[in-house]
Amino acid sequence: MSIIIKPIITEKITKDGEVFNRFGFVVAKNANKIQIKNAVEAAYGVNVVAVNTMNYRADRSVKYTKSGLISGKTNAYKKAVVQVQEGETIDFYNNI
Repeated sequence: MSIIIKPIITEKITKDGEVFNRFGFVVAKNANKIQIKNAVEAAYGVNVVAVNTMNYRADRSVKYTKSGLISGKTNAYKKAVVQVQEGETIDFYNNI
């Protein structure tokens, strides 16, 4: 099983990458910080300084429509924000 599922490419994470050398990834739910650090270093060839992780819960929503109630849910996932060493960067577009 792969630790890194996909990179997060949003305006906020892109700005953090340019200013603070932080990059975001969606990672496996059972991965810990050491496994995430080793996976990023192996995949992108950079030195990781810090790893912050966040668990996002599944959000449930109910909509009232003419045909009745429609319920839905978003998937739960784990996000990791990885800070690399000063002077190094990760280029997602060449490594996808």
